[in-house]
Amino acid sequence: MSTIRRLNNIIAADGRAVIVALDHGLLDGPIEGFTDPADTIKKVIAGGADAILTSYGIANKFATELSRVGLILRGDGAATNLGTPSDGSATTPFFEVEEALRLGADAIVVTAMPGCEKEESTLTNLAHMVREAHKWGMPVLGEMVPGGFNGPPETRGTEAVAFAARLGAELGADFIKAPYADNYGEVTSKTFAPVVILGGSKGDERAMLSNIADAVAAGGIGVAIGRNVFQCEDPTAMTRAIVAIVHGGASVDEAFAISTGE
Repeated sequence: MSTIRRLNNIIAADGRAVIVALDHGLLDGPIEGFTDPADTIKKVIAGGADAILTSYGIANKFATELSRVGLILRGDGAATNLGTPSDGSATTPFFEVEEALRLGADAIVVTAMPGCEKEESTLTNLAHMVREAHKWGMPVLGEMVPGGFNGPPETRGTEAVAFAARLGAELGADFIKAPYADNYGEVTSKTFAPVVILGGSKGDERAMLSNIADAVAAGGIGVAIGRNVFQCEDPTAMTRAIVAIVHGGASVDEAFAISTGE
């Protein structure tokens, strides 16, 4: 199967994608809102998600529930938050392309963190995955997090995010997952791969929907969001709200009304 054909299982015919990230158990275990994977998967699929990004164990155990949406396998991981919380500056390859192929995945994701002390090792992980994945026609989602997940505020500015997104494309990632930043057009226009925004910690829901609308208007193709969906009171409604913005061009007010059932 070609890279393009697999990408078409994730990115809809309008060129946009709503990806729900359900890989948080790798760091947080049974995190709030994701203690019952099958239930959470069913809820976000009911809301219209195009694809789900998840771990090997969930992709393997819940293959039936995941069979009707695109599947992105998490290929790397980091220290868990069981003890001292990870500083988010290092990841380790956990799985290779062969595992993704056996699971029927449509893409594999690896995180890279330019600007942190582990920059070189994370960029090497991404380059290795791209090299191996492209031998099999497997797309790679480059999760580009400047400064690491707990980096200083200046590493999340528009210039740094644009730099990181472009670097992911330069290393061969087929599409990019990157933080939201002001003036997101600077991010999308300075790279040559499609960009989806990541969600991060659970925050204000209207503000999150506003960021999504702004990013899509600025050339982003959608989202790869987890906690801001599955930790909502109604994950199905929130997924529908995001779908309404990404695929339907809904306003923030319209989407917020959908998310709250008003």
